[in-house]
Amino acid sequence: MASITILDPTNESKPATRELLQRPGSISGHTIGLLDISKPRGNVFLDRLEERLTERGAKVLRFAKPTFTKPAPVDLRHEISTQCTLVIEALAD
Repeated sequence: MASITILDPTNESKPATRELLQRPGSISGHTIGLLDISKPRGNVFLDRLEERLTERGAKVLRFAKPTFTKPAPVDLRHEISTQCTLVIEALAD
């Protein structure tokens, strides 16, 4: 399995190396969390993405960070991780 280096803008001095997870063969039956980071127009992208994912049989849950300037709060990350099997984070600038 391949690995990927993730550069975290909050701490680029120590990049994390993580193993890539296997992608599902289908999204049908999955619960997909859509995380809006609260930048302008990110919700427009997520609205369209939700339509497309729902058409393909996924259940979609929406989440939003209180502000784009800070990482998502721990309780929000926990909620997403316990309710979703897949997550998409949107950024629209």
